[in-house]
Amino acid sequence: MDHVTIWIVIAGLGIGSFFLRFVFLGVIGNRPLPAWILRHLRYTAVAVIPALVAPMVLWPAATGEQFDAPRMAAAFMTLGIGLATKNVLAAIVLGALTLYAGLYIAG
Repeated sequence: MDHVTIWIVIAGLGIGSFFLRFVFLGVIGNRPLPAWILRHLRYTAVAVIPALVAPMVLWPAATGEQFDAPRMAAAFMTLGIGLATKNVLAAIVLGALTLYAGLYIAG
């Protein structure tokens, strides 16, 4: 890809992101949302974060899209710590430490 195409894609994604946020916040930002929308918005982060992380755990590009035990162990550690402590920062830190330790041990 040449530099012009990359910058056009970046600008287009920025404008699209701004437009989506403006429609939601700018147009209806000063009005109360219905209870059913608020109930569904509560689960947005819970749905988005696993959707972003799952491909990196199940089909990591670093291993040629093959199963990798250290990444799976880190995912399980992160999930377990998150469920046990309800502390996102602790889950992230211990999951990262598990990943790095597993990669170190695996060679």
